[in-house]
Amino acid sequence: MRTDFSRINRSKAIFDDIYALDDPRAYFTVLGGLDYMIPDVAEPVVRQILAAKASATGLKPVVLDVGCSYGINAAVHRFPLTFGGLRHRYARREMRAISSETLVRLDRHFYAAWPDVGLARFIGLDVSAPAISYATNVGLLEQGIVADLEQEPLWTDSAHILRSVDVVMSTGCIGYITEKTFSKILDATHKCPWIISFVLRMFPFESFASTFASRGLVTERLSGATFVQRRFRDAEEFEGCLASLAALGLDATGLESEGLFHADLMLSRPEADARAAPLQSIVTVASGRGRPIGPRYVHVEGAEGLQVALEP
Repeated sequence: MRTDFSRINRSKAIFDDIYALDDPRAYFTVLGGLDYMIPDVAEPVVRQILAAKASATGLKPVVLDVGCSYGINAAVHRFPLTFGGLRHRYARREMRAISSETLVRLDRHFYAAWPDVGLARFIGLDVSAPAISYATNVGLLEQGIVADLEQEPLWTDSAHILRSVDVVMSTGCIGYITEKTFSKILDATHKCPWIISFVLRMFPFESFASTFASRGLVTERLSGATFVQRRFRDAEEFEGCLASLAALGLDATGLESEGLFHADLMLSRPEADARAAPLQSIVTVASGRGRPIGPRYVHVEGAEGLQVALEP
């Protein structure tokens, strides 16, 4: 049975409009304003996993970024850049005043000017045609696929692109997509890819792990660490997340209760690969919990018990 995330998503902020534009300026403004940091805190871990994959095969892996949007994961992996630094670039008055066409041209030269320190080649999958167009036009992605695999089949030309994929990664799309999308991706691959999943703790992962297991992949969760995604947008999102976690029997104390979304890291791959190099042996982490952030929604003790407050 496929997971139904619709109930969990009811209180979660919707940002669809920032992905429908021809460039990422609104994306950086809106998500940056909520201290979005998962691309930065995930990147060192992704780098370690890709290094382990390359060591096992001797080849530079091809990565499919599922829900890639404007190619930000590729940008922070391939170049000595951060989400925070890019946010400040696009916040400049001069950058906000130019057309999307001009921005794309400037960004193509901007990224080309940096040394490529990446360990992989990137292709992307997203439902947003403008985001995919931007990411490929500025050179962040080698190829991009525009598709909603929850609702549509994977067309032949897109399936051909996926044949060479060595690693599938996602840093925030699970909860918006289900195992249905991953099944179509895995049907198209000619290899047995590793799957890197950063999953908000409020979204159960069991149905994904079961789907992967049916294809010969075992799933490990990194224990002892979680990864901050961003601050909650409002009190409704804060309380909705805590309610979802409680329904799963998960304790939010010291994590989401502090006003931040937290994600777990899951790595799914063939059993022989997991035995040869367990996840705990190849990954060291910095979770993002120590980063300076803006006001957070938290619970405080009041005259009538616990109340939601915006804490500076």
